Amino acid sequence: MDLPGPIHDFLLVFLGLGLILGGLGVVLLPNPIYSAFSLGLVLVSISLFYILSNSYFVAAAQLLIYVGAINVLIIFAVMFMNGSEYYKDFHLLAVGDGLTAMVCTSLLVSLITTIPDTSWYGIIWTTKSSQIIEQDLISNSQQIGIHLSTDFFLPFELISIILLVSLIGAIAVARQ
Repeated sequence: MDLPGPIHDFLLVFLGLGLILGGLGVVLLPNPIYSAFSLGLVLVSISLFYILSNSYFVAAAQLLIYVGAINVLIIFAVMFMNGSEYYKDFHLLAVGDGLTAMVCTSLLVSLITTIPDTSWYGIIWTTKSSQIIEQDLISNSQQIGIHLSTDFFLPFELISIILLVSLIGAIAVARQ
């Protein structure tokens, strides 16, 4: 998007705030339906970040796949569960919270140490006219497919495994 600097900065701060508040809502809200809606806010904020960085194809894919399919699936799964147990006493700490805190802290530390060491020179932040974007759409989507099947194959597969594990976990929770 071709936006003036202050408006672009304001939108970045606004979307970052929505991302942080949505993430806190996913983690801290005791009702899983509210957590699922907070996850929807996070996923929409991420797609709007993609729009601000002129990645329209990735933004559309984010909206269609994650918000339109996966988040709706999560909301339906949560709504089919028996919700009366979530209105009882809410305990702040549970059994697996120590292990979860250690895993999340180690992931945060690894991200904090990895991001400054990453070379960001390969990323091109340019603005193009809409005609050039429409002409490059097919070549860009082919490049995305090539990168997903070659350079980013391992992260792409890890994300699919994480989604599979979360789906199995949702089924296990629903069966109880």
